[in-house]
Amino acid sequence: MTAEPRERPVGRAGSRAQSPVGEMLRAWRERRRLTQLDLSLQAEVSARHLSFIETGRSRPTSEMILRLSEQLDVPLRERNELLLAGGYAPAYPHHGLDDPSLDAVRRALRQVMAGHEPHPAVVVDHRWRLVDANSGLRFFTADVDPELLRPPVNVLRLSLHPDGMAPRIVNLGEWRAHLLSRLARQAAQTADRYLASLHEELTEYPGSDRAVDPVPEPHDVVVPLRYRHDDRELSFLSLTSVFGTPLDVTVSELAIEAFYPADADTASFLRDAPGLTSQLFPTGDR
Repeated sequence: MTAEPRERPVGRAGSRAQSPVGEMLRAWRERRRLTQLDLSLQAEVSARHLSFIETGRSRPTSEMILRLSEQLDVPLRERNELLLAGGYAPAYPHHGLDDPSLDAVRRALRQVMAGHEPHPAVVVDHRWRLVDANSGLRFFTADVDPELLRPPVNVLRLSLHPDGMAPRIVNLGEWRAHLLSRLARQAAQTADRYLASLHEELTEYPGSDRAVDPVPEPHDVVVPLRYRHDDRELSFLSLTSVFGTPLDVTVSELAIEAFYPADADTASFLRDAPGLTSQLFPTGDR
């Protein structure tokens, strides 16, 4: 069984080992492929002042860090890290999903998940760990290794592991290429070493041949998931939903992956299938 990729190193007060805030901001700017002039115009600051911030000649205020972070589309978790590196307190709360302050969020997620039944749907966090699922998930997990369902469950590992869903995915090469491409983009956009390590792990699974796995073409409309369940083939289209205006780190990192029937036979089969109760999956430390 493959071990979970390790977390990044942490420093005092549980924060990750940090570089000076100016270096961190420059790294985010370069990751977004922006010049200093581009960012200065977007953030309405002088290019000279931005240069001084990035080189450490000027100490940015907390307001400036947040303004630049907003223009760079830095995730809330990393915005807090930038503030800490600059010597300021975090601006965004970070509650566990079981915290009473997130009751409304949990109810909303459960309502959406239940309303989507009998079609499969899962809630995942920023590292693709399973947080919640409705009864439709059983169509994908009926014959997988129970070890892969032991929390924390990583849904990408569950999908592509040879003891997971992979043997039943009819268009495995196409689906694998889609997931790996998506994960690679996310790892690059967030600079999350865990995601980079996960991508490296998934590409090395037996049966993965990066030289022959097809890559979705720009003109492709959508990549379906074609899955063998018992003696029939089910076909799904997937959609991802996130909270539009999150102010909490945990909430900002949640996403619903919902699967819809791609043909009439799949829709009919799901409609006639008996229902099961959804469940909450622990994901460990956030």
